Amino acid sequence: MIGPMDSRGGAAGAFEEHRPLLLGLAYRLLGSMWDAEDVVQEAYLRWTRTDPAEVESPRAYLVTIVSRLALDQLRSARVTREAYTGPWLPEPVSAAAFGPLETAEMTDTLSYATLHMMERLSPPERAVFVLREAFELPYEEIAGIVGISAATCRQHHRRAEARLAEGRDRFRPSTADHTELLGRFLDAARGGDLAALTDLLAEDVVAWNDGGGKVRAALRPVVGRDAVAAFITGLGSRYGFGEVRIVEANGAPALWTHIDGNEQLTAFDVRDGRVHGLFAVLNPDKLGRVRPAS
Repeated sequence: MIGPMDSRGGAAGAFEEHRPLLLGLAYRLLGSMWDAEDVVQEAYLRWTRTDPAEVESPRAYLVTIVSRLALDQLRSARVTREAYTGPWLPEPVSAAAFGPLETAEMTDTLSYATLHMMERLSPPERAVFVLREAFELPYEEIAGIVGISAATCRQHHRRAEARLAEGRDRFRPSTADHTELLGRFLDAARGGDLAALTDLLAEDVVAWNDGGGKVRAALRPVVGRDAVAAFITGLGSRYGFGEVRIVEANGAPALWTHIDGNEQLTAFDVRDGRVHGLFAVLNPDKLGRVRPAS
């Protein structure tokens, strides 16, 4: 956390004004709130060593610092994630942590499915994509932040758009429709209704499970409608689902439940009225930001 105001109270106040935006930027780049908070804290320390009189735009200056710090951390994190036990999934968070979302583009880049797909990008591609899509920065400004030419930024953005195209340009449900589908999904899963559950799943649906080696979970993605339906009904028949709540995670409804004594949050990629992706986060280190109040 940022320390108390000092003699540079005005500068500290300027930083606090931009803190939610900076956290949102770092989180989108890293997929981890723990890492995002570390980056923002380091940015604050650098800010305290900067003469405010030399900074024309605090927002632009801080966005540059946070982006560069996050890029450095993302490069090292990729090595760690390759050695992770089972699939690595982003840490789910509440959208409220970043203040009000002003545009549909910002909401889209915070969605769990988009964050998961952004893992396919190289660190520079991810930085260009986030800065362009969520924060609408011009390529010339992004070039100065990332340290590449504006032309290369355009290439990175086109490449990122192509890699993320699947699932980003199709109809996404309203919160009410998303919640209603989750309710039907839960009823089918609890009741072991394989036919009803299968009908809610897209043919190419994939289920990821992140236990991080700390909680037993499938070590490989479960692929395909029949395999995912069988996997879910199998879990229900063997362990049951315990108490289930619908919570908000990354700006969309998600399911919070207990399975085999372990807490779990499951986020859904819902498109065209069907589930295209399930993201079950069981690693307890990643659940603190979305754990519902008792």
